[in-house]
Amino acid sequence: MAERRVLWLGLALLVLCGAFLAWQLRQPVGFILGLRAAKLGALVCVGAATGAATVLFQTVAGNRLLTPGLVGFDALFVLMQTLLVLLLGGVGAAAIPAGPRFLMEVAALGVASVALFGLLLRRDARDITRMILTGIILGVLLRGLSSMVQRLMDPSDFAVVQQAMFASFGRVDPQQLTFSAVVLLAAMAVALRMAPALDVAGLGRDTARGLGLNHDRVVMTALLLMAAMVSVSTALVGPITFLGLLTASLARQVTGSHRHAVLLPAAAILGALILVAGQFLFERLLGSQSALAVIVEFFGGLVFLFLVLKRRRR
Repeated sequence: MAERRVLWLGLALLVLCGAFLAWQLRQPVGFILGLRAAKLGALVCVGAATGAATVLFQTVAGNRLLTPGLVGFDALFVLMQTLLVLLLGGVGAAAIPAGPRFLMEVAALGVASVALFGLLLRRDARDITRMILTGIILGVLLRGLSSMVQRLMDPSDFAVVQQAMFASFGRVDPQQLTFSAVVLLAAMAVALRMAPALDVAGLGRDTARGLGLNHDRVVMTALLLMAAMVSVSTALVGPITFLGLLTASLARQVTGSHRHAVLLPAAAILGALILVAGQFLFERLLGSQSALAVIVEFFGGLVFLFLVLKRRRR
């Protein structure tokens, strides 16, 4: 039953992608299709990467209220962009070729995320209060550093940094998109292959080790996969904090399953479905250029508050 629901979600995504590409298509068809395909690819990649990465992070952290964005990952990305513009200037930062800059950002975010999340998980990630407070403190610290550095900038340089503070799907480089898609597919393939081990790891460290699972190795592998997914999605379009929490929660509600062989593809499809549907609604039906990321963050934040309050009532 759960697998059938995932198939229906995939079919809905395919239909929506076709509508996104073909809706009110005019001349020149080839040029417009190319622009729409690049934007569609970014929406699908970012949604899928964020959803699957959040499921992995919640499994290794042992808590369904957490998402990589809550522990300062978006603030780290903004700080990196701020320091880059400060050192090179707005013109110098823009002059860096898109490919090398993208790879540099992915590598830096990946290394930083592994170091950060690995430290937090070793500090007993089952303690949700400590985990959330640590993430909030790190986020405040990084945002404070970014704000302090931004005050030293010229207005023109600050405008460059400001563009990187919010996710945007309108400026996607095809080469970066291709690289992101390859990394995402490889990470998803590895995650699906180790799905049975993730099911056992989700039972807790003591229980997993009692069942003969090398829990630490599984956790570190999942952490590396999560870091790769979040790094490429953030470097591609910018930070989105609560999308993963929204998709992971919906995946569990829609499928009614706890198996990662179902949850991972369901969360990936739902993440892509949310972004494509939202962009289609704003851009095609309403003719609006509203920031999709802002709307997604709003509803994701509501879901987070709902889960926190629901847990407190228990």
